[in-house]
Amino acid sequence: MANATAECIWLCQLIVELHCPITKATVVFCDNVLTVYMSANPIHHKRKKHIELDIHFVHEQVQLGDLRILHVPTGEQYADIMTKGLPTAIFEAFYSSLCILSFTR
Repeated sequence: MANATAECIWLCQLIVELHCPITKATVVFCDNVLTVYMSANPIHHKRKKHIELDIHFVHEQVQLGDLRILHVPTGEQYADIMTKGLPTAIFEAFYSSLCILSFTR
């Protein structure tokens, strides 16, 4: 999440430098519910010790109104087709959403 946030900030700064003002927050989708909750309220929790700096960086951007973190269910996480081995039914559903013409087995 922190890497995606950093990339979004960089792209937004580039767009502003090109004289195209950004009036809305950037939306980032995440399939981890705990991460979505912690980005809104970074409560102290023993499991988040190693991500302390990252979550505060993301939380700061959310508080500034530059970023919105929304939950997307794992079953609708289309990026998984690029990063995971999926069951055939899910793979074919995601593959069809990519609008690629031919599919051979």
